[in-house]
Order: sequence, then C-alpha cells, then structure tokens
Amino acid sequence: MTRPVPDQIKAMAEVAGVPVSDEVAARIANSIGPAFDGFAPIAGSLPFDLEPATFLVAQNEKAAS
Repeated sequence: MTRPVPDQIKAMAEVAGVPVSDEVAARIANSIGPAFDGFAPIAGSLPFDLEPATFLVAQNEKAAS
C-alpha cells in the first residue's frame, strides 16, 4: 500500500463519477498521505481470513457444525 499521488486520486474520482480538478486531487492526496505513511510499517501483515462478502456464509457454516 503506497501513498496515492494526485493522478491516482483524479482517476479514482472520475471512476466514482465525481471528477475533480488537479488542485483538488493534489489536496486530497496530501491530506490522506499521512494515514498511508502511518500504516506503512504493518502493511501486508494484518491477517484477513475472510473476504467481507463471504462473512455470513462462513459464520453460518460455523454455527451449523
């Protein structure tokens, strides 16, 4: 997980249907960048056993057994 750059922010916003200017994309990248920097030391090391979409299926199987 790397710190996003304004071009990535702009592309994601356009895909979401909320186009932003270059200036706004740069401000967004600067404002969320520190959060990405803070998680960098543990990125990729958190255990994700289940995809959220299959959570209920896994819980139901566990309850049935």
